[in-house]
Amino acid sequence: MNRSVRPATSSRLLLAAALGLSLVLAACAKGGKEEAAGEAAGETRSGRPGGKPGAADPVPVEVVPATTRRIAARYTGTANLEVPADAQVVAKTSGVLLRVFVEEGDPVRAGQVLAQLDPERPRLELARAEATLRRLESNFARSKELFERKLVSAEANEQLRYEYESAKAAYELAKLELSYTTITAPISGVVAQRLAKPGNLITVNAPLYRIVDNSRLEAVLNVPERELATMRPGLPIRMAVDALPGQAFEGVVDRVSPVVDSQTGTFRVVGVFRDQPQLRPGMFGRLAIVYDEREAALTVPREALAESAGESAVFVVKDGRAERRVLRLGYVNGEYAEVLEGLAPGEPVVTQGRIAVRDGVPVEVLNAAALAAKGAVAGSDATTP
Repeated sequence: MNRSVRPATSSRLLLAAALGLSLVLAACAKGGKEEAAGEAAGETRSGRPGGKPGAADPVPVEVVPATTRRIAARYTGTANLEVPADAQVVAKTSGVLLRVFVEEGDPVRAGQVLAQLDPERPRLELARAEATLRRLESNFARSKELFERKLVSAEANEQLRYEYESAKAAYELAKLELSYTTITAPISGVVAQRLAKPGNLITVNAPLYRIVDNSRLEAVLNVPERELATMRPGLPIRMAVDALPGQAFEGVVDRVSPVVDSQTGTFRVVGVFRDQPQLRPGMFGRLAIVYDEREAALTVPREALAESAGESAVFVVKDGRAERRVLRLGYVNGEYAEVLEGLAPGEPVVTQGRIAVRDGVPVEVLNAAALAAKGAVAGSDATTP
């Protein structure tokens, strides 16, 4: 009895195992089909045309056309304005300062009286020297007459002549000392400082005034030696100063040093600004020396340039995609760069959004309508196909 039951039980177990395995295989096959169907449906829902896998969204950019304009090659730098004619007026004699005739800010001419020292003592010294001179002049004249008549010796006559000439020099010196009590301007200009007050006892070489000639101001630039061939006297200079925003001042290069400083690798360039009363000595200026100009140069904005591995390139929008162009540049100033090779007039170059752009990627030009309205770029409203 027991032997007949065992074969039947083994058959049932084998049948159950086969049935379970078939169910597992069927479930796996069904799951794979659903996953594939879901992925296909997801690609269709993504909105990519034709369900192409890997299609990228267009990069939004703004462009400007390459245009011809006047461009100037310039060197820019900063300097403080200086006055080459800066005179310190000092006392050449001592005395009490009686009067001052000019104050700070007053214009003066060379030789104009600025102040007066007490002249009484020098005047008395001059009177004494004059009296001595007259006495010795009379004595020398009488001695000369007697010498011609052989009544005095030549030695005595020569002694009187020396005394007379010494007295004459003393008289001239006393007259000069008296003239020093009247303080005059050595140069024409403007009184920058008054350094003494009436009633002060003034000693020799004591400073009284400072006069500057601000009709001619200079700006000294230390220019790198690579610019030595471009700098020359007579070049125009355009300057802006922080104290007078919105104004530009014109000057010229006056002198160029032929020597390069071995310590700094620079040379001095001196610019001159004449007859511009708004400018003051000591002002801080930002200068641009224009050493060449081109009237009709093909240019692009500097913000469109991409510098890499010593190359200058831009991205041009063509048929809805970005195309990298390597350029050969000419002059570059603060806003624009001259293009010598690599670009045609009117081609749209990417300015905004350039960092996210790569060669060949699709782009969307955000300002295409505005450019088309201006007629600046034909067909630049590129979109992804």
